[in-house]
Amino acid sequence: MIKSIRQLDFTPKGDVFPSPRDWRDVFIYFLLVDRFDNNQENIPAYDPFSTPKGRDMEQGKLFQGGNLKGIIGRLDYIKGLGANAIWLSPIFKNRQERKDTYHGYGIQDFLEVDKRFGTKEDLQELVRQVHAKDMYVILDIIINHTGDNWAYPGDRPYYYWKEAPVPFDFGFWRKVIQPSGFHEDDAVWPEELRNPENYKRRGQIRNWSDPDESIDGDFLSLKELDITQPNVLNTLIDIYKHWIAIADVDGFRVDTVKHMEDSTTALFCNAIREYAKSIGKHNFFIFGEVVADDLTLQRYIGRNSRVEGTNERFPSLDACLDFPLYFILEETIKGFVSPSNLRERYDRFKTLYTDFGAAGQYFVTFVDNHDQMSRPYRRFMHGNPFPEQTVLAIGYLLTSQGVPCIYYGTEQGFDGGGDHDSHVRECMFGGGWGAFDTKRHHFFNPTHPIYQNIAQIAVIRQRESALRYGRQYFREISGNGLDFGHPLDGKCTLAYSRILDSTEILIAMNLDTNQRNDFLTVDTNLIPEGQKLVNLLPQEKHLTVEKRGKRNAVRVPLEGHEIVILKQKV
Repeated sequence: MIKSIRQLDFTPKGDVFPSPRDWRDVFIYFLLVDRFDNNQENIPAYDPFSTPKGRDMEQGKLFQGGNLKGIIGRLDYIKGLGANAIWLSPIFKNRQERKDTYHGYGIQDFLEVDKRFGTKEDLQELVRQVHAKDMYVILDIIINHTGDNWAYPGDRPYYYWKEAPVPFDFGFWRKVIQPSGFHEDDAVWPEELRNPENYKRRGQIRNWSDPDESIDGDFLSLKELDITQPNVLNTLIDIYKHWIAIADVDGFRVDTVKHMEDSTTALFCNAIREYAKSIGKHNFFIFGEVVADDLTLQRYIGRNSRVEGTNERFPSLDACLDFPLYFILEETIKGFVSPSNLRERYDRFKTLYTDFGAAGQYFVTFVDNHDQMSRPYRRFMHGNPFPEQTVLAIGYLLTSQGVPCIYYGTEQGFDGGGDHDSHVRECMFGGGWGAFDTKRHHFFNPTHPIYQNIAQIAVIRQRESALRYGRQYFREISGNGLDFGHPLDGKCTLAYSRILDSTEILIAMNLDTNQRNDFLTVDTNLIPEGQKLVNLLPQEKHLTVEKRGKRNAVRVPLEGHEIVILKQKV
């Protein structure tokens, strides 16, 4: 057991795995370690026609047994989907007496792997095998808070009080073993974090919209660190340099960024980035969770961004989770709203970024996640009778600007939803909390139609550089070939192009259940009249570009909820 950061060695344990040249080349698979696989054989596969229903509601709030070795056994499944990076939920040691911190965000020892997930050696072996498959590993990290490792006086819940003249009194360190001294499951490790003055001690956040309270208050029972103190920040920097050194990971996702001071977050990220460069990881990826609009995200990202009238910028992160897209994409794909909000969001890039065509590098895009911020506790497929829409949604991520990320189980049509976050955290290996109200049946089915269709699109993304780096333009459509415009109804053909140099790729998806046969505009300078376009997906289509007034357009027949990816025939 490492007790102090003074014991750390930041020398890599071997040759470091090089960073990707551009993270837009990467398709991320995000999983919760406890809910993915438990490394046990002979678990029957889920069969929708014969697997019995029924599970204990309390099981969803408890550890289920997923571990690092289980992930090792499923690497071919993840790679077969087309993903080439794995984002792991936090693997650091949580309080051992707690049975409900399976998510990993309540850290008790920042320098150990939680034994319920495995060992440091298991993590090192996982990373080694991932790298052997030319894939990458991203660790979910926390610098905002620790677990519930100490209590306020009387072990009572204290709540944020804006007028409090000083921090609240410290109560006591939580201990599993009561004799004198601190044992490995007691208090917090490393010992440098075991000083009450390292914590803000302002009580739990009540008003999440108040900027001071959201930054200074405790995140529920998790205890807010005061990372404005150099000794606290330097301790956290050393902790996470250590994990890069011993595990050779390729990136960090930083939790709860909006709850930290901007300047301090920048100091942390820049220190980690410099260390990574010093050992040969020249494009170590640091992206964060900032639940906000585009203007707020700009405070954290975009050395390419335009910010007028202020010098208050600390662009520390390489990218943010794309919550602005998340807030509008689901309703658009399901045809509940017109695509106007989606189109206007990308139009804003022209004013927010000096090179709007490169803005995609600043966003990790998604449609499902483990928190479900704007639509509490339901997945994209919850109550949805159209699994083809999942292909459209992930297909959009794979063919639009950004670094695409898929949440585990989405590729199997997981449809969880309910009054607790556990409903969107089903077990891929079944356990006591499997998907579709089942248990003890696994869901690793590479023949599932959603999995298969996503894999096909992912292959095309990797082959076509325009889908990764190209500028993005939404296309006008017409039912009669005469009257063109952006669609005003949600049940429409959504069409957009990715353009890189002289290459245009046209993506079209039918957001309706009925057939459509619309004309779609293409760039007159890049795709001339008479040019043949072919569908890069297996569904064969050979279409001819026509002159329609002053524009060039192509008529694209689409079945209900069909997607096509069209490129000039060579």
